[in-house]
Amino acid sequence: MMGTSARTCPECATNVSGTDNFCERCGRELSLSEVSVGSSAAAACHNCGSPAMTADGFCETCGHKAPSGRDHVEIDLGALAGVTDRGRRHGRNEDAMALAVTQTPRGPAALAVVCDGVSTSHRPDDASLAAAETALRVLTAELRTGTPAADALTSATVAAHKTVSDMAAGSEDAPATTIVCACVADAVAVCWVGDSRAYWLPADHSDARLLTRDDSLGEVLVAAGALTETEAVESPEGHVLTRWLGADAEQAEPPHTTSFEPAGPGVLLLCSDGLWNYEPSAAGLAALMPDAAVENLAAAAASLVEFALDRGGEDNITAVLASFPCQ
Repeated sequence: MMGTSARTCPECATNVSGTDNFCERCGRELSLSEVSVGSSAAAACHNCGSPAMTADGFCETCGHKAPSGRDHVEIDLGALAGVTDRGRRHGRNEDAMALAVTQTPRGPAALAVVCDGVSTSHRPDDASLAAAETALRVLTAELRTGTPAADALTSATVAAHKTVSDMAAGSEDAPATTIVCACVADAVAVCWVGDSRAYWLPADHSDARLLTRDDSLGEVLVAAGALTETEAVESPEGHVLTRWLGADAEQAEPPHTTSFEPAGPGVLLLCSDGLWNYEPSAAGLAALMPDAAVENLAAAAASLVEFALDRGGEDNITAVLASFPCQ
């Protein structure tokens, strides 16, 4: 958790306040933040142990492809934590997450972004990572100046859309990604475009609920009464996106936002469809949470990803949990 007690700058060892975002002496960033960029290339082959690895990650001895640094990434910042995994069927992880714990004029805030690259688009893995990085940077900067959470989340999402759109410059192929991002402070605010989701999972399981509404053909068909929610999840047409971030996306409408103040403690879950495909209901996801989830968010996020892997892991999987209230 991020408190307000005194601490020292990791760069110059100067005493700083727990409410400071920067060291006044050396300018070092003090807030916690991390993006799922993964680790560097493997030094040795995971298959045969040979150190003869090519620059693009293939073993010169047995030809085995080394896992990408993004295949499995875990981030634990205390007040929030996330796990992203390639899954069992995909050749790469096209999901990305970006997390931060920072101070705002109203107190500490946990910030999270989850992006799911659109597999049918060009460079979906690059699109999701670029969108997540941009959104977190803009969101953090906006909140530190006192911008209301919903407005900051909207600005972050619009900036992420521009970043992904700019990736298509000089090319006929437009990268694309979904996004869901959130700020958890003295209230919860969420913003999204696409079918990555946010769920509120209260500690007492009394009012677990889905906070987002998918931008998908499935959502349209369910609203029209043509499909049930179960049929939409199982149908290929159900996952056809109607909105996304990217140069070929229509952005006539602003991103979706929602805000609320929970009645009690709990966790906010942000996830890609690689998780909710296997359990779309809020009550079902709440039942999967360990009893001590708030005390160990990293373990709880890992258990959700493991659940999806055990069910088949057909898609990339990302689960991010943030505790409320943020302290």
